[in-house]
Amino acid sequence: MRLRHATRSPARPLAGPLAALGLAALLAGPALAEPVFPSGSRFGFEPPSDMAPSRRFSGFERKEGGATVSVVELPPAAYADLEKNFTDENLKSQGFVVQKRESLKVAGGADAVLYTGEQPPEGNGGPAVQKWLLLVGDPSVTGIIIAQALPGAETEETMRGMVTGVTIRPALSLEQQVDALPFRIGDAGGFRPVRVLAGNSVLLTQGPKDQMINLEQPILVLAQAVQPPPAAEQRDGFARAALYANQTMKDFVIERSQSYRQNGVDWHEIVARATDLPTNVPVVVSQTIRFAPDGYLRAVGVVREDQREGTLAKFRAIVDSVQIK
Repeated sequence: MRLRHATRSPARPLAGPLAALGLAALLAGPALAEPVFPSGSRFGFEPPSDMAPSRRFSGFERKEGGATVSVVELPPAAYADLEKNFTDENLKSQGFVVQKRESLKVAGGADAVLYTGEQPPEGNGGPAVQKWLLLVGDPSVTGIIIAQALPGAETEETMRGMVTGVTIRPALSLEQQVDALPFRIGDAGGFRPVRVLAGNSVLLTQGPKDQMINLEQPILVLAQAVQPPPAAEQRDGFARAALYANQTMKDFVIERSQSYRQNGVDWHEIVARATDLPTNVPVVVSQTIRFAPDGYLRAVGVVREDQREGTLAKFRAIVDSVQIK
């Protein structure tokens, strides 16, 4: 963290009530910094002044580049298995050479293990990346916190202090998680949120059940990605590849695939038939992608083929109502 100082004129003596307030402030000591929580995350940090919450992932990144801190949240039962499997050999196979490991207590007493090391340079001979991995085991949540920095971007003290100074807040309600999404749904059209994923995606359904067995209810997933979108001539191939990457369906037959422009925004939409793998039920899939200069919103709706009438129009109406924050 860079230290700065400013030159100021000599202070005038305080008098009356102002003097009392000034004395009280001195006696109270410096104000404690409030932890900053990535959108929808339970893990908060005190980042240095040159790092800010990322729009690309759950975590923080240095404004000038060269350093990031990312957070992954898992169920509490995952901690024991991860601690067992995070051996030097396993981490090395993933590009992380561990130089030191420490057992710690963080966030008011949660068990944690801090792994310190580096990511060796790639084949082109770039610099090694310093890395800190903190595995946190709270009774209510498991956290994997990964910090990394290029040489000279941040100090060891800064990165270690940020990671080990983690704060854990109580579980957020579904409403709070939806409010923290990077977009707002203007008209849910009778659908309701069931689950928020990774702080940038939401699963919605129409019907009383939260667990959809045999696709009894239509589902719609909205996800915001902050990364350069493909060029216009590549968008049809990009959209088809994204659709085919869905590993819960097979036997895709595309009914319609088109790019178009609406209200000054570029869109791409695919409607296809497919087979749901877990149930072998015929389904209809609607994928709509709305492109922006710095990213895109992707919506994937799935409905049983015998329930498609009217549902595809609802999918589209919901997507049209979404506003990026």
